[in-house]
Amino acid sequence: MLRNSYPGKFIVFEGLDGSGQSTQAGLLKNFLVKKGCRTVLTKESTMDSAAGRLIRKVLDGKKKIPPKKLQELYAEDREQHLKKVVVPNLKKGKIVISDRYFFSSFAYGSLDAPLSYLLKINDKFLMPDLAFFINTKPETCVLRIERRGKKKTLFERKEKLKKVHQNYKKIIKKFRNVIIIDGEGSIKETHRRIIKKISNYAQ
Repeated sequence: MLRNSYPGKFIVFEGLDGSGQSTQAGLLKNFLVKKGCRTVLTKESTMDSAAGRLIRKVLDGKKKIPPKKLQELYAEDREQHLKKVVVPNLKKGKIVISDRYFFSSFAYGSLDAPLSYLLKINDKFLMPDLAFFINTKPETCVLRIERRGKKKTLFERKEKLKKVHQNYKKIIKKFRNVIIIDGEGSIKETHRRIIKKISNYAQ
């Protein structure tokens, strides 16, 4: 992975589906903007590339492709995301917050593809300055997903989420810049935990 040499800061939020990482990414963006920080919130996978749009169809069960091909699509979409959104804003000195990044590919993708292969196809991408892993139990995540009242996507089932949770815990140990945040409490409680860790980015 490449070190961020741009003037801006790159922050990533990770977690199981239903962990609250999307909510927390949005709350942090709002917090930093109020502090006067130029901040951009973005998300993976995107809908801005052909690869990203195909990923959405696969996740929604509208199309089937081999697991390795799906992960290659994630890498292709990520390359475009970095090129078109992340890096241009980092060059401008902005804080870029991404709801999911390559940690998701490692944790979810390694259910069906070798982790060594996933690391290889992502090894030329930018390393975040900071990543938050919202640590929420799979059972809690399933309850939250069910409350949405929407059809579950490919990875939103308890058995898969349990395996993904185990994968996350193994994978984040390989990286120094990942902070584990307890996601079992209320939205406000989780947000406060994150704010305590982010003070040096909000100067």
